[in-house]
Amino acid sequence: MLQFTVGENEANQRLDKFLKKYLKGAPLSYIYKLIRKDVKINGKRMPIETILSAGDQVAIYITQEEADSYRERKMAYNRSKRQFGIAFEDENLIIVEKPMGLLTHGDQTEKKNTLVNQVTGYLAEKGEYDPRTEKTFVPAAVNRLDRNTTGLVVFGKNSRTLQTLNKMIRDRDHLKKYYMTIVGGELKKELILKDKMEKDERSNTVRVVSRESEAGKDMETIVRPLASKGNFTLVEVELVTGRTHQIRAHLARAGHPVIGDSKYGDPSVNRAIDRKYGLTTQFLHAYRLRFTNCAPPLEYMEGREVTAPLPPALAEIRKDLFGEVK
Repeated sequence: MLQFTVGENEANQRLDKFLKKYLKGAPLSYIYKLIRKDVKINGKRMPIETILSAGDQVAIYITQEEADSYRERKMAYNRSKRQFGIAFEDENLIIVEKPMGLLTHGDQTEKKNTLVNQVTGYLAEKGEYDPRTEKTFVPAAVNRLDRNTTGLVVFGKNSRTLQTLNKMIRDRDHLKKYYMTIVGGELKKELILKDKMEKDERSNTVRVVSRESEAGKDMETIVRPLASKGNFTLVEVELVTGRTHQIRAHLARAGHPVIGDSKYGDPSVNRAIDRKYGLTTQFLHAYRLRFTNCAPPLEYMEGREVTAPLPPALAEIRKDLFGEVK
């Protein structure tokens, strides 16, 4: 028999959802059978839809070996390696500055050295997260940046905060995300781009299609020019939806590709930028976040803005092209 007490980070979720996370490799039929026959909450069998509370005593009548066969093996975090900066941190959330070249989450090419694992290791080292005592909860990012996009990524440190942040992202207009980039061409006025996108999984690219298309997912991007010189414009981009490669694909479709972007950019412009500045990837930086309509426990973040300066290499390119920009 396995027996444990429900902690704050496991509370306020349905019994079946908790067990799906706790025994991540188990089929649903196994989970439902457990609930019917082999799980007790505070000494009683309870229905699937039971909401767990902090302090509840859970007993699962299986062996440790059986549980281990279904449980996900937790990553051994590298506590010495930290490539990210910290823009804001308190007891509920941490907002970090992701460098160029670091994946937010793991993929086929890299599973260990990711931003998520680095931040989780940092929190473990501080004593704010203990993978040995948490049954299902792991601190997690609520937004994602491409490998070579730099800037702000938000993490929830506890379950309640993570649920609130994810809802704020889903509902839009609660966590406003702004990026800084340099695009080809002269842009004189604000653009509000509304289209749809289709993703090609094989090539990891997206195609922008008309909003009237039956296929695809809606995407909306607001582009505001900040400074222009010659054939380049420094812009602020507000991401209304959050699709894969949205900014890069949308700006390219609008005739203003991001400089350095090998997937959607202008090859001749990119070659010139590479020769002059050594930039071989997109100039795209998530530089500002604004919190609005914040729900508990983040009411105190209402109206707060968090910013991250451009990385030095990108700042030098901006200064060379546009001088000092306010």
